[in-house]
Amino acid sequence: MSLKSYLDSRPSVKKLVHWLLIPAGQARPRLWVKWFVNPFMHQRHRRSSIRSSARMDVLPFNGFSMGANSAIEDFCVVNNGVGDVSIGDNSLIGIGSVVIGPVVIGSDVIIAQHVVMSGLNHAYEDIQQPIHRQPVTTKRITIEPECWIGANAVITAGVTIGRHSVVAGGSVVTKDVPPYSVVGGNPARMLKQYDAAQQAWVRPVS
Repeated sequence: MSLKSYLDSRPSVKKLVHWLLIPAGQARPRLWVKWFVNPFMHQRHRRSSIRSSARMDVLPFNGFSMGANSAIEDFCVVNNGVGDVSIGDNSLIGIGSVVIGPVVIGSDVIIAQHVVMSGLNHAYEDIQQPIHRQPVTTKRITIEPECWIGANAVITAGVTIGRHSVVAGGSVVTKDVPPYSVVGGNPARMLKQYDAAQQAWVRPVS
């Protein structure tokens, strides 16, 4: 029996373990978890950097990895409480951005300022229960290599941004973006796409 299955079958033990890792009603781990557990559970390259003001709500029971020469800038929030967070090599998470797993960010990605990516959603259908007491659902967000996500963009759960694509600032992306595309707006729509035959970025035909 796996540790997860063991804890799931014993709610009282699971509740105790959760309390030992995270103070009640909070999302960030206790300091002892941050200092003495996470460094051994997660894969962070020695040439990566996380600014001191970034809030790392990173726990040992889900994955967190960060590649070489990648950076998480000031005032960011990274949370793997409900899903893994993976950041490739040479990628930047810009000032004030929020990354809530499950999220996979490839290599050579630029995430500009105040971008929100959340692989989590709250159920709301039961009107007899407050939304915060209802289950959460997760769908992985994938940002493929070489993408640029503009400032103040929102990437919703389950979306894949294809390789070498651009999301214009302020966009809300609710559907997958093909590789080599430029999208923008709310909801985001195709603005340009690279045409290999023409070797040029072309606008879609209306």
